[in-house]
Amino acid sequence: MSARTGAGPLRRLVVLRHAKSAWPDGVPDHERPLAPRGLRDAPAAGRALAEADCLPDLALCSTAVRARLTWELACAQWGTPPPVRHEPRLYAAYSHELLDVVRETPPEVETLLLVGHNPGLQELILDLAGDDLDDALDGVRVKFPTSAIAVLAWHGPSWRDLAPGTALLTWTAVPRGKKGG
Repeated sequence: MSARTGAGPLRRLVVLRHAKSAWPDGVPDHERPLAPRGLRDAPAAGRALAEADCLPDLALCSTAVRARLTWELACAQWGTPPPVRHEPRLYAAYSHELLDVVRETPPEVETLLLVGHNPGLQELILDLAGDDLDDALDGVRVKFPTSAIAVLAWHGPSWRDLAPGTALLTWTAVPRGKKGG
């Protein structure tokens, strides 16, 4: 029995790629800030998550400046943001490394938000969703742009049980903020 139809509560992994970053001269990659578009898009991502009823119980966020700023601007759109853990292992991580971090999530967390970077996030979504043939997954295969959101759902007794091919991609969005507001 797969985790898609297995025993345990419905769990959701919400994946958010950091918003558009700037490339200032002489600034190390880890310290890059958000670009003006990113400053508009990150709050839009937070609003989109709230409107989709995908607010997390816990957030894991890369320590990179652009990811931390994305998190801060997104969660500022919610009444009470959940606890966040800034996790250095999420920076420049591959899919299997991201999955290792996710599997450490306490079992009482039913919805987990992961804020990080490509290509690792895109690979993680594709690995977890397996061979689903739907338009949303095809879209992720082509591109997972800045500020993109993907929600993966599965049933399982704990996060340790999450494995490749065991989740369903249930929703994707690429929220964009409006210029001048």
